[in-house]
Amino acid sequence: MNTKGEGADVKERLADIGEIAAEIAHELRSILQIISTSTYLARRDPAKSEPQLAKIERSVHIAHAIVDDLMTLARGEPIHTEPILLAEVLVAAREHLPPSGGDFTDVLPSPIVRVRAHQGLLTRLFHILYENAIGASVPRTPNIVTRAVFERDSVRITVTDDGPGVPDEVAKKLFEPLVSHGKAGTGLGLALARRIAAAHDGAIALIPNAPTYQSGATFCIELPRTPGETLA
Repeated sequence: MNTKGEGADVKERLADIGEIAAEIAHELRSILQIISTSTYLARRDPAKSEPQLAKIERSVHIAHAIVDDLMTLARGEPIHTEPILLAEVLVAAREHLPPSGGDFTDVLPSPIVRVRAHQGLLTRLFHILYENAIGASVPRTPNIVTRAVFERDSVRITVTDDGPGVPDEVAKKLFEPLVSHGKAGTGLGLALARRIAAAHDGAIALIPNAPTYQSGATFCIELPRTPGETLA
């Protein structure tokens, strides 16, 4: 009986769950702040509370989805994928971003272009990239360009910002847990992004010396494309 091997597997599994649990806590903290603010505003003016109540309801729904999606990932269960609108994923990924925000540009082959993915998890992946770009650029507002290119067997989606970029010494281990290039990052977001890409049989990478901006960073997400799948 290989108890050493089993012990190592258990430790690795616990570490995986711990990383994802920490990321869940990070994501829920920002949602709880929105719920708290909306509750305060609704109490100040009950006659005009409907928009705030709708925001609270939406935030609670997102919180439940985050927990469900990330715990599925933590348990190592196969994820359910289906054709989803990429534009909707990108818009959803920009909810609950830091107040400083970003200026976003999307370059898609079509506004109704679809990718085969798990909508909640793919949304988390792009949220992580956007949040990191904004956090690394504080106090200025970064320009963030998301571009999709469909190839024969894959979909390549790049996210480029004009922030300070990633130092070489950090870039080498950027997707490892507890490594962060932001001023207030948890160091878990990109490790989670890599898990999400892998769960889709895809990959994510930092592209060195991307030419779009003199500074900044470009991340490339590659997802498999179903043979015969159309863009719309």
